[in-house]
Amino acid sequence: MNPLEQLKSLIQEIEGMVIADEATLEAFRIRFLGSKNILKPLSALIREVPNEQKKEFGQLVNEVKQKAEEMFQSAQQQLQGSKSASADMPDLSLPEASLPIGSRHPVSLVMEEIIDVFARMGFEVAEDREIEDDWHNFTAMNTPEDHPARDMQDTYYVASPPGWLLRTHTSSVQARVMTTKKPPIRIIAPGRVYRNETVSARSHCQFHQVEVLYVDEGVSFADMKQTLHQFAQSMYGKDVVTRLRPSFFPFTEPSAEMDVYYGLADEHAHRITKGTGWLEILGCGLVDPAVLEACGIDSTRYSGFACGMGIERQAMIKYRINDIRLLFENDVRFLKQFASVV
Repeated sequence: MNPLEQLKSLIQEIEGMVIADEATLEAFRIRFLGSKNILKPLSALIREVPNEQKKEFGQLVNEVKQKAEEMFQSAQQQLQGSKSASADMPDLSLPEASLPIGSRHPVSLVMEEIIDVFARMGFEVAEDREIEDDWHNFTAMNTPEDHPARDMQDTYYVASPPGWLLRTHTSSVQARVMTTKKPPIRIIAPGRVYRNETVSARSHCQFHQVEVLYVDEGVSFADMKQTLHQFAQSMYGKDVVTRLRPSFFPFTEPSAEMDVYYGLADEHAHRITKGTGWLEILGCGLVDPAVLEACGIDSTRYSGFACGMGIERQAMIKYRINDIRLLFENDVRFLKQFASVV
């Protein structure tokens, strides 16, 4: 069956489906709208379609997506309506139920712990806006408009003013501090960031970061390595084993990623480390001289290091949470587990 016929067959399949329960609805969502939906491999077959049929192929792809979304929303509303109609009316004469007592969120707990670790090493907290301009978010970080590094992050742009966006990292705070303050600079920048990513057990479109920046005369890679190893010991114990792997970030050179040895003691450890036993916790490197110069700092006199880490990743490691989505659902049954760690 050629690609065009496959798409037409999918349209007929959607139009003929009857979704009568939640299980069928979820199976439909995974098949047509999930992160590994059936349309992704089909879309890649456009190269096999003759040029005169490519337009029709594209229209059919869009039609399948539209019909799948309409079918999903319609079936979801019908199922929710059925539930509401069948729900029993509560007894209003019953005594008032007491509200469950909440607790500190695991992301807040881990963020405060990280801030405390670096505060003891002399770093100050710096915070700034979440809606940022392109220059502080990208250009000041050595990622101009034509730089391929921009492809590493999917960005949410706001409609007005033009060129503004939801920050993709808290590196923009580093840029604002370096343009307004002279070295020595020693800051930690915590905050929420946004990226247009598919929500799954391991990633989310919004999450929290902490970025660390140290700029002064004579700052070296050895300074960074020792600082980060001390951080890992404070977070995961004195016996923690760490390693640095070469990597690439546009705003640091040389760049590295830091791993901790998580082990392979159980199925959870195998899954979260992908069978290696090692788990990446942060990216780091020496601040690129181009970044220092862009922010008005003399790179021949000053050097520095920077690192960034996701708070949700640290929380998942620390509390052995296997699905990042649990951190955003505000389920008291989940959150009350952390009352004892405050």
